[in-house]
Amino acid sequence: MTRTTTLHIDKESHKFSAAHYTIFSATERERLHGHNYSVSARIVAPMGDNGFAADYNVYKRRIASLCEKLDEYMILAADSPYQEIEEQGENYRVRFNGEEMSFLKCDSLLLPLRNATVEEFSHYLLQQLLAECADDGLVELEVWVASGPGQRASALWRQ
Repeated sequence: MTRTTTLHIDKESHKFSAAHYTIFSATERERLHGHNYSVSARIVAPMGDNGFAADYNVYKRRIASLCEKLDEYMILAADSPYQEIEEQGENYRVRFNGEEMSFLKCDSLLLPLRNATVEEFSHYLLQQLLAECADDGLVELEVWVASGPGQRASALWRQ
């Protein structure tokens, strides 16, 4: 029987600030606003002969790097069925329910999300982290994204 250990990484420095709006339906969305998001992870890995399961520092650096890539951007949900996004010079032009918004490309991230929500961010970050951990022998990986105290979502991968 293989022994496994669960590691929890929940560092105050694992955060990103981003602007977004949540789309509720084809006709309703939130106003543009921002959050200071925090990211944490739960890693289940086999115990090694050396007495540890995974190097915390490797995972802390990976999570910090993912947060840095999202920090201080306007996040646009590229896969939303309710909005159209097109490039127009140095801008993204977004159409939603008869409204037209324009965002500088250099200040925006167009992500493969259906909505800019903590649920979608957790799945997105899980996939990004899994791509970096493919050869680590993990048993489970769970990523949480919080948009404030008491409000978070997670995505889970199991081998």
